[in-house]
Amino acid sequence: MKLTRPLAALALLVATAFPALAADAVYPPGLRLGMVPLVGLSTAKTFPGFESEDGSVKVLITELPPAAYGEVVGAFNANPAGNNGVKPDKIETPAGLAYFTTESGKAGTTPVKRYSMIVPGAGFSGYVAVQVPENASKIYTDEAVRQMFATATTRKEVSADEQLGLMPFKITDLAGFKDIRTLVPGSSLILADGNESSGYESKPFMILGLIGSTPQQADDRARFAQEAALQIPGVRESRVTMSEPIRINGQPGFETRIDGVSGKDKTPVTVVQWIRFGGGTSLRIIASAPRDQWPDAFTRFRAVRDGIQPKG
Repeated sequence: MKLTRPLAALALLVATAFPALAADAVYPPGLRLGMVPLVGLSTAKTFPGFESEDGSVKVLITELPPAAYGEVVGAFNANPAGNNGVKPDKIETPAGLAYFTTESGKAGTTPVKRYSMIVPGAGFSGYVAVQVPENASKIYTDEAVRQMFATATTRKEVSADEQLGLMPFKITDLAGFKDIRTLVPGSSLILADGNESSGYESKPFMILGLIGSTPQQADDRARFAQEAALQIPGVRESRVTMSEPIRINGQPGFETRIDGVSGKDKTPVTVVQWIRFGGGTSLRIIASAPRDQWPDAFTRFRAVRDGIQPKG
């Protein structure tokens, strides 16, 4: 494709002068990883990151578990040449030493370049995935993407108001929980007495999130709720102690409790799962506490549950 003079000038500007490096880093709402977007990219409307005006160039930014970065470093050291012709590279960033790859692929029938980068964070690993269609690669070059990667930085905290504001419902009572962490922006978060560094299992915590289609028939809901409770990650030796239909803020719901163990120390825990059934999506709440802290924790869990209201 032949570039017009204005586009050719912009390509030269991005590849050489790169004025975006002088700008401030932009953090997608709810995330601790940010960077300076390339010229022509703005905050994405449907995912955390940036995109071009026509949506063809995408920069997805997200957070992964803290161990993910170490796994990538280990793989790099074990095989610096990479696999299947994809050679990993590394670059210094304000967030720390980052590792990234570049490869060619297709999005449907459109040839694209894909770039992936992982950086260390305090209690998490930052991950960035970039997709550039072939017809934009003369503007968004390998070097331009590399320079954008070089601006990756992290912030220590995301305010509670910012994280809560992303959720599709209001939480009017936090019941004393101080640590608030987004799991999926606008979809799920954790409220905890512990934190990522010390671990969550030894103290009460709650996970609030939306789930997709759920059964509409009462009998099917009972089966669905019990199966979901027994598959809660991190809880082992699970045993259902109670499972019954309830009303949650006037809507049909289901409460299921299980006993089990959690964490590397095999802490005995009691877990309650509430599902508030809705139309397109349902609200799922998972709340866990060490068994010796259960009575007080359960009172707090209910306060949070009953304080969840629709935004209006």
